[in-house]
Amino acid sequence: MAVVHNTTMTPTKLELLTEWLPRQRWYLGSGRAPELVKAGGFRLDDPEGEVGIEFMVVVDTAGSDPVAYQVPMAYRGAPLDGPEAEAALIGTSEHGVLGTRWLYDGAQDPVVTAQLAALLRGTAVPQRQHESATPDPTVTVAPSPAAAGSNCGIVRVLRPLDNPDEVDADHLLPGRVVAGWTWPDGTTARGLLATTG
Repeated sequence: MAVVHNTTMTPTKLELLTEWLPRQRWYLGSGRAPELVKAGGFRLDDPEGEVGIEFMVVVDTAGSDPVAYQVPMAYRGAPLDGPEAEAALIGTSEHGVLGTRWLYDGAQDPVVTAQLAALLRGTAVPQRQHESATPDPTVTVAPSPAAAGSNCGIVRVLRPLDNPDEVDADHLLPGRVVAGWTWPDGTTARGLLATTG
């Protein structure tokens, strides 16, 4: 199980995402720099214990209507190799306990995509974002045995479900992950975060 450290990161994840998010083709920018607040998410464990995996939900409040984005991130102790690594890099940060961390877009990181596939198959357990070794019961998974890294889709721009209280694993199509976030006004929402096929 991954250990969640109560420490600092410089720059912070939100600072790195403020620079990175507007460069993404799926960003619905308002023409101004993003104003991001952390709104939710969960973690997954790397079976090898080397890569931190977080599925973070941020809300951009810069426009007239807030927009929720999901950014899966890999936290690594060394840079990834390969020509795609530079495009996947969100940035580097100094972790108060672990030293320099390379933060990558999880959609392009092989460890993250493998663990997302395991989650969608029902063989990985979502963990609370800020607690070590603590499953997150608010994440709903309808498993699909066909889930593989190549057919897992990450929902980037999140849309609230119409009837979130009625969503459980028995009522979702197989291969779906639903989780919640909090809007800046304090209201909560739940929506689809990942799918297969």
